Amino acid sequence: MRRPIAFAVCVMTGVGITAQTAPSTSLLVLSKNDLALVIVDPVTLKAVARIPSGPDPHEVVVSPDGRFACISNYGFGTYNTLTVADLFAREARAPVNLGALRGPHGLMWAGKKVWFTAEGAKVIGSYDPVTNSVDLVLGTGQNRTHMIYVTDDLKRIITTNVSSATVSIIDQVTLPPFGRGPAPGAAQAPGGRPAASPATAARQAGPSSTPRIDWDQTVVPVGPGAEGFDVTPNGKEIWTGNAQDGTISIVDLALKKNIFTIMANTPGINRLKITPDGKLALVSTLTGPELVVYDVRTRKQVKRVTVGHGAAGIQIQPDGKRAYIACSPDNYVAVLDLSTLEVAGRIDAGGQPDGLAWAVRR
Repeated sequence: MRRPIAFAVCVMTGVGITAQTAPSTSLLVLSKNDLALVIVDPVTLKAVARIPSGPDPHEVVVSPDGRFACISNYGFGTYNTLTVADLFAREARAPVNLGALRGPHGLMWAGKKVWFTAEGAKVIGSYDPVTNSVDLVLGTGQNRTHMIYVTDDLKRIITTNVSSATVSIIDQVTLPPFGRGPAPGAAQAPGGRPAASPATAARQAGPSSTPRIDWDQTVVPVGPGAEGFDVTPNGKEIWTGNAQDGTISIVDLALKKNIFTIMANTPGINRLKITPDGKLALVSTLTGPELVVYDVRTRKQVKRVTVGHGAAGIQIQPDGKRAYIACSPDNYVAVLDLSTLEVAGRIDAGGQPDGLAWAVRR
């Protein structure tokens, strides 16, 4: 029986911080300096465990049952692995080697698989932990394919392409079937003549009834340095932060068109997250001290909140009460009360925090 190697073979043990039992709900923080995945109790705001993250950890996602975390080892195209961490056992598992798919960055866990971007190969892909294999690779033809979003039905994939200043909208489509091909085991044509080639036999056999699945990509121009983005909860818009000119592009998903640009005056935009109720958009920048908050309906700025000397990853609690902002230059994670839009605390989770995730043990 073939076993999922990456999720079944332990290669190193996590270093516990305390003897506490892992909380049923945890905030996960990637520390780039410490090369660690830090498990934080969101009640006490204290780190309770650390697990090795592999080299240059950037993004992290969690399996639906809350047991496994998957980390992208980026290295700007130097590395080609995903690190898997068992959150229950608090230990790292064998890394997933992506071969030629270098520079993995954006991640999403959807449909029991891990979806990822690979900047160095200009592709997106999906990794199946059950078969321990990459089972889909789709090229974007765009430079620095960076972040990723996959719809619940797995029929639409969205990416930002930083250096191409574009957003890719990739839709699953159904195409007419190919020919049936020769019957299994048919070595000769009637009368002992040599059998036709498979291609010829397929044409002669006529169409089959099995449809084909393919993917169509629409490339939407946005602003330069398109990087962090989010999709509104109603599925109608993509909000994309553009690092080079400090703008936010709003793409209409039905039209597949950039319909509005917010002059955000926020150069270095790194991440953008929309609250679960769809009311607010939170925008971080690595080049300034403030988190910028926008009203999604009016597309107007609500507030600029001082969080540190720069910020990267953003994670919002599912209940919409708090947001967590990785203040990488300051080596802490800021806790934002979303009812008051005030900083309510700080978390010490190691040096240069970046990628964040929310884990619920089920």
